[in-house]
Amino acid sequence: MKVIHALILGIIQGLTELLPISSSAHLNLFPWIFGWEEISASFDVALHIGTLLAIVLFFYKDWIKLIKGGYEQVKYKKKTTEGRIFLYIVFATIPTGIACLIFDKISEKIIEMLTNAFHVEAITVEMALIAIALIVMGIVLYIVDKKSKAKTDYKNITFKQSFWVAISQAIAAAFPGVSRSGITMTVGRGMGIKREAIAKFSFLLSTPVVAAAALVKMKDFVFGIPFIVGVLASFIVGLFVIKFLLQYLQKGSFKIFAIYRVVLGVIVFAILFARM
Repeated sequence: MKVIHALILGIIQGLTELLPISSSAHLNLFPWIFGWEEISASFDVALHIGTLLAIVLFFYKDWIKLIKGGYEQVKYKKKTTEGRIFLYIVFATIPTGIACLIFDKISEKIIEMLTNAFHVEAITVEMALIAIALIVMGIVLYIVDKKSKAKTDYKNITFKQSFWVAISQAIAAAFPGVSRSGITMTVGRGMGIKREAIAKFSFLLSTPVVAAAALVKMKDFVFGIPFIVGVLASFIVGLFVIKFLLQYLQKGSFKIFAIYRVVLGVIVFAILFARM
């Protein structure tokens, strides 16, 4: 992969992974639109390491409190908000990992079935599904965010809320265009969690899942200049995006992101039809 392509994709990852607009969609779309080398699964995961590091660094004080709280709650039965949230993240991560594997197999079968049914290339089916996911999730995000009340703050998130928000990540992992941030924030808002609170909780929830994926794919990493450039770019941009989103959501809504998703989905369909 060319270094300039790695740089651009790293910037795209940093921008789109943490906003509810789908990094997987953008990382698939850019090479397809501009005729670049198709991004490999291992490089995709490598770029996620950059945003993972951004989350860990940005919330490092929170992680220290969470780990300390979890340890004290397990060992000394000392109940704290941090300990409770940490255990929620741990307990929700295991079924999420299993669900990711299941949904991943389902998505592969769906693409294969549609490719055979319509006698088209797999890439065409994938782009169409990405466009559909962008549009549908954009509409759902807008409606849910607009109609849901903001009742629960970060410290009062329940196990039920954390579980369903965590499980929803599996759908995003298997279907590009859905967006991990998009679906977790949508489910969280639907369950009455405040915008800034669900954004923060969504970032923390993604940490163990992305870390596990990185460990699994590490043997396939090609460590070189493109790898370093891509990871650094996604890391640096990711830091700024986290700060921006948390500040923006104190007063703003998800409307602008929902509109962007729908517009991008329509553009993808237009390109598909133009290339037929």
